Amino acid sequence: MRIRLGLVLVAVAAMATTLITPAHAFAGAFFPTQSAGNRGTDVLAMQYLLQHHGRQVTADGIFGSGSAAAVRDFQQAKGLAADGVVGPGTWGALVVTISQGASGPAVRALQVELNAKRRTSSAVTGTFDSGTRSAVIAFQQHAGIGADGIVGPTTWRNLLWHYDYPDFAAGLCDQNPDGNGTAGNWGTAAAVGQVEAAARQYASTGNGRIPLGDIGFEHGGDIPGHGSHEVGLDVDLWPIRTDSAQCTASRITWQSSTYDRAATRALVQAIRSTAPGHVKLVFFNDPVLISEGLTTQYPNHDNHLHVRYCENVHPNSLYDC
Repeated sequence: MRIRLGLVLVAVAAMATTLITPAHAFAGAFFPTQSAGNRGTDVLAMQYLLQHHGRQVTADGIFGSGSAAAVRDFQQAKGLAADGVVGPGTWGALVVTISQGASGPAVRALQVELNAKRRTSSAVTGTFDSGTRSAVIAFQQHAGIGADGIVGPTTWRNLLWHYDYPDFAAGLCDQNPDGNGTAGNWGTAAAVGQVEAAARQYASTGNGRIPLGDIGFEHGGDIPGHGSHEVGLDVDLWPIRTDSAQCTASRITWQSSTYDRAATRALVQAIRSTAPGHVKLVFFNDPVLISEGLTTQYPNHDNHLHVRYCENVHPNSLYDC
């Protein structure tokens, strides 16, 4: 009888653990290193946090020279290496604990992160109201951390690490040749912000939208049909067609009669120019673009461009710039 009771208690404890622990706890969450040339929501949050600390910086989501100077000034004031690179130490000094009733730029940083990482569209008011608290608790539950509505270092780290979802109104269209559907569209805030910027710049060519294949799953990890795409920094795009119908017609290769080399060249140039210093490589087998130093040959990349973005420092050396 005692053995049976023990087994029942073990089973109840296991069930309780299953119910309490969310399926998406981010054991590997880290502060994403950002530096000059990066774009995206994490850069925007960084700029708001710099404003909170009294730095005069424009919150535009672009890590330009003004942001770099503000970062160096902040680092110097905090006794950190003044290199202009926002890594774990600088993030740790930038983030502040906030809760309901707070107001100001740090709350704006929180709100833009919540909107991007949880696909909501709440107003960025800079006021930590009850709606913001509810959104924080929902994220904390999603991340598997203490759901108390208070945003401290652990919540900031998990929120900044969490992947972002592209805005297809930016000039992108969704293509899913590997069967991963919309679930495969998630990437780091930098990768998403940079590919969106490339799409906006490319739109001025008048050659149609850019077809986006997979980036990765919401929390990274293995993704069917890919040997990489596990850290949110690999982005697949389709080449451009002469009829600009790449979002509605069949996918082509660089050997196809409907392949538009000039337009695809413009696309690669937009990718590189909107993320200076943060494009590790572009796999695509057009020999002309390879000879121009724009792309790199790699097996099975005749029909799509594989863009690998990188960071100044990344836990995986394949993604170090």
